[in-house]
Amino acid sequence: MRFIPSIRSLLFALVVLAISAASYAQIGISITFAPPELPVYEQPPVPGDGYIWTPGYWAYADDDYYWVPGTWVMAPEPGLLWTPAYWGWGNNGYVFYDGYWGQHVGFYGGISYGYGYFGEGYEGGRWQNGQFYYNRSVNNVNITNIHNVYNTTITNTTVNRVSYNGGNGGINARPTPQQEAVAHERHVPPVAVQTQHAQAARAQPELRASANHGKPPVAATPKPGAFKDRAVVPARQAGAPYNPPANRAAAQPHPGSSNPAQPNRPPSAQPNHPAPNNRPEPNRPTAAQPNNRPEPNRPPAAQPNNRPEPNRSEPPPRQQAPPSDRPQQRTPPTETKPAPPSERQQQKPQTPEEKKRQQEQQKPPGE
Repeated sequence: MRFIPSIRSLLFALVVLAISAASYAQIGISITFAPPELPVYEQPPVPGDGYIWTPGYWAYADDDYYWVPGTWVMAPEPGLLWTPAYWGWGNNGYVFYDGYWGQHVGFYGGISYGYGYFGEGYEGGRWQNGQFYYNRSVNNVNITNIHNVYNTTITNTTVNRVSYNGGNGGINARPTPQQEAVAHERHVPPVAVQTQHAQAARAQPELRASANHGKPPVAATPKPGAFKDRAVVPARQAGAPYNPPANRAAAQPHPGSSNPAQPNRPPSAQPNHPAPNNRPEPNRPTAAQPNNRPEPNRPPAAQPNNRPEPNRSEPPPRQQAPPSDRPQQRTPPTETKPAPPSERQQQKPQTPEEKKRQQEQQKPPGE
């Protein structure tokens, strides 16, 4: 019976390793134009103990950015913190890196999402003795309902609404050695309610950047998926006026890489360039060539029809045919040769006088 706890521990370790491996198999997309700036909005009150703030962000689908509202999410297990998602520039495209849960907060592009996420680490709370304590200086906490609180003032925080790292006008930040070490720790992907929350946001037309111009009507929710709750918070203003480009390039999902610094996603933006649309045109002349090829190939195809002709008149038949034909051509001239003069006279009809003279000559003398 003592082996049962050991077996359970081994199974738990295997599950942890499987989850950690799955966290690296992220799905991302590469876009050729930058996402809008982060909108300005208030944070809803903490709904209860154990909820951790996950800031809102711009996602992409159907040729348009859409806002995924910030929300409070129950941590999947005690001790885990949330590393927000972010956009980063690489290989001529903006690549999306999904968020994850872990023992420490990793690199999220240096983006200042606010409410404890000021570009590096998390100042909104901490775990202590299996309970999460909230920093009242950066969170909207009702101390009547939440007693696990503390107050630490955060100074020297730069307010910047840019929502992406690198590229033209992006945040110039790189992972620190500590953040690179966090990237190799155990990660837990977004929980089911977070995935459903993002899918529900995608289905809301008013959350698309082309419709709200960077000022979403639902900027934050008290819990995931609660878009109709009374505590829903709209954006006060857009981070900057946003107008989508006229030619929005569509992007295709590509599997992420185990090395986030070198993703294989940016090539998915190539089908969005006009060049691929022009490729069929140079290929059409080559496709038309087979129509012209049979013409030069017809004479060679006709050669087998001409080959039997020289085979029909083989040398032996040619030698036999002339002897049989030449006598037939020579005999008619012998038959049509003119008769000698004597024969011509015999054949010539005799006149009555010649007949009488011939008869007198034939009579015996004395008659």
